[in-house]
Amino acid sequence: MYQTLAVAVGVLYLGGVLKKKVKFLETFCIPAPVVGGVIFAVFSCLLHILGIVEFQFDETLKNVCMVMFFTSVGFQANIKVLKAGGKSLVAFLMCLIVLIFLQNAVAVGVAKALDINALVGMCTGSIPMIGGHGTSGAFGAVLEDFGINGATTLCTAAATFGLIIGSIMGGPLSRRLIIKHDLMKTVVPEDDSILVEDEQKHHRSVSMYAPAAYQLAIAMGIGTLVSWSLSYTGMTFPVYIGSMIVAAFMRNIGEYSGKIHIHMGEINDIGGICLSLFLGIAMITLQLWQLAELALPLVIMLIAQVLLMAFFSYFVVFNVMGRNYDAAVLVAGTCGFGMGATPNAMANMQALTQKFAPSIKAYMLVPIVGSMFADFLNSLVITGFINFIN
Repeated sequence: MYQTLAVAVGVLYLGGVLKKKVKFLETFCIPAPVVGGVIFAVFSCLLHILGIVEFQFDETLKNVCMVMFFTSVGFQANIKVLKAGGKSLVAFLMCLIVLIFLQNAVAVGVAKALDINALVGMCTGSIPMIGGHGTSGAFGAVLEDFGINGATTLCTAAATFGLIIGSIMGGPLSRRLIIKHDLMKTVVPEDDSILVEDEQKHHRSVSMYAPAAYQLAIAMGIGTLVSWSLSYTGMTFPVYIGSMIVAAFMRNIGEYSGKIHIHMGEINDIGGICLSLFLGIAMITLQLWQLAELALPLVIMLIAQVLLMAFFSYFVVFNVMGRNYDAAVLVAGTCGFGMGATPNAMANMQALTQKFAPSIKAYMLVPIVGSMFADFLNSLVITGFINFIN
């Protein structure tokens, strides 16, 4: 277990060094664990093919870090912020839910058309697209329990593809909308008080990291009981779902009662550390040789996801969110977190707003929906799909 952790951290450092030296990796916000992990996975694959050695790692800490990260995600589900965002936030949230369902429906549909197990198709659905590398590692293990060998590898490969494509396609789609519909005339000054208030709530203090860790531990502990209760429904849930639910309750009880102070800034930092360690361990355990027979079907399924994202963001998100400049910027953000991660979405929008004009609404909605609610809702929908397929 200790050796596995050490190798994972070594992979993190390798990825971090390469990101600083290779501009492409930094531009597309590819996570350091993925950069270093892919290199290690290729090296491990070569050693396996040549019959030299095959590594076996202890994954105990991977599960601990995974649960802690998703518990930190649960703490971000703030109902007060949802209300403060008004109708625009609700509308964007509805777009997200529809997108999650469509990504999985397309994944399963294309897999069946290619005469492949529908659960293999799920490896290219919202697990890697909306979920990114974190959800890929978590649900990859769930799919492997259902007999899908190499599911984690497939999900991770799809998530890496999504990160790159989501960053490439967002800007051009939004730029086309802005120019085609002359949307600069719709730009109006907006109130940024919600953004300021949210930043104040995420202030960090060194002395508060211990209480934040304790709050995570409490949510994880109680969450095991919730997960145990949910298991009696006959459905299969990821191990962290109970902890996410408890964390969401703790956050909102604290917000409404004022008697519990949730240390969100510190919780986010701890969750980020755990995500990096989780990804590091997940990446060094990849077995790339399992991808060989699924190479062509994987490409076809991923192309289907790209077409879906282009159509959905360009026609659905733009029209639902008001057909104005803010809606066009949200298109770039949706491509970013819909196929990659919230940092990709922010990078897409930053490139646009620097060229055209600021969009406070987009900068408020994307982090809230992409960070607070996307993983939570995605986990529930994925769970439903997996249980329905089986």
